[in-house]
Amino acid sequence: MKKVYVLLADGFETIEALTPVDILHRCGVEVFTVAIGECTTVKSSHKVTVEADMFMGDGSALRDGDALVLPGGYPGYVNLGNSPVVGELARYYYESGKLLAAICGGPTVLKRYGIATGKNITCHSSVEAEMADGYNLTRSGVCQDGNLITGKGAGLSLEFAIAIARELVDAATIEKLHHGLQLPL
Repeated sequence: MKKVYVLLADGFETIEALTPVDILHRCGVEVFTVAIGECTTVKSSHKVTVEADMFMGDGSALRDGDALVLPGGYPGYVNLGNSPVVGELARYYYESGKLLAAICGGPTVLKRYGIATGKNITCHSSVEAEMADGYNLTRSGVCQDGNLITGKGAGLSLEFAIAIARELVDAATIEKLHHGLQLPL
């Protein structure tokens, strides 16, 4: 069974974090929410309180996953970027050829730690200027360049989550997901 970790920092964007959790669970993927702080209770940017499944700690216990997800939301993405452990973990996933996914302001973590420089990405318009130096910005809602998936923002959370799922499960599971959600293929 595939395993995914979704990192939660105080101020995360609710649907950018929880939509991948929902979609991946529907696809039979083992998903864990991970608090990067000292408490498993994490509050989103819209004051939604979530009880994370586990603590990040030094990150070593999270290296066994198939994908790592970095949600945006302000100040969530700033809090993610302020953690060297998050930076090391994101680098490990990317350089190991595992799936690394970041949405909205989440790609700024890549920039801060020099990960995937020169790759095609998309991100929220509020951080485009910061990301323009070192990355090829696209205008797409979701962008995939190798093992890196990026999303523009909250409104693209479902498309972002499905892009992650497509990399982890077979086509029949994706077709079943689309049918269950009443989405066109």
